[in-house]
Amino acid sequence: MLEVRNLVCGYRDKTVLQDVSFTAKNGDMVCILGPNGSGKSTLIKTIIGLQDSYEGEILIDGEDIKDWSWNKRAKAISYIPQSFSSTFQYKAIDIVLMGRTSYLGFSSSPSKEDEEIAEESMKMLKIIELKDKIYSQLSGGERQLVKIAQALTQQSKIIIMDEPTNNLDFGNQVTMLNHLRKCTDLGITIIMATHFPEQALLYGTKALLVKDKTVIEVDKPDENLTEEDFQSLYDVEIKIIKLNLGDKTMKVCLPLF
Repeated sequence: MLEVRNLVCGYRDKTVLQDVSFTAKNGDMVCILGPNGSGKSTLIKTIIGLQDSYEGEILIDGEDIKDWSWNKRAKAISYIPQSFSSTFQYKAIDIVLMGRTSYLGFSSSPSKEDEEIAEESMKMLKIIELKDKIYSQLSGGERQLVKIAQALTQQSKIIIMDEPTNNLDFGNQVTMLNHLRKCTDLGITIIMATHFPEQALLYGTKALLVKDKTVIEVDKPDENLTEEDFQSLYDVEIKIIKLNLGDKTMKVCLPLF
């Protein structure tokens, strides 16, 4: 379990977020929502260790991670940035195998077992046919799925993603989110920043609303997020529409013009 207690983070001359507290349990999908510049990426970078100037506590299974080594941190948390490009002609399997780096000794190469773990991750996401294709030549959706496979190969229990559906077409967004939900079924915790409120309503077990240096934690977003919450967050009038689809009920957000 990830637990954040009384976190104050930002930069040397600027506090971006203050008094942030929330928890993420095994199998949670936590959607971080907020306007541009509100601090979503700063929160993510602080949790993963790229922004180490902070007060408060970040705990994994009750242990403060502030002094963890990069190897130990990498075995607990996988990070998928907004975009990742490579100038080298790496195959997709090479990118996925990079998830084993924290398990390798200095100057050692991936073992047969590492390769099997990488291939199994690609099979789980049904992208094994991309194995020998050049990563830079894949579509945006395919590259994102390869990065998710890399995170699975890392075998961490927490995957943190910064706006993972940016620049993906609608079909690839749905494909990727469905794969992420399968990851949560395996007990993996997903934490992702997103600009799409519907993702919190359709997939989230928890939402974090980020604005004006504060973070509000909302359990069961599909039940508890309101039109007023979204209007306050984005400063636009929003209507939540409930759709009854046979044995399923879904909610979508529509802006009012």
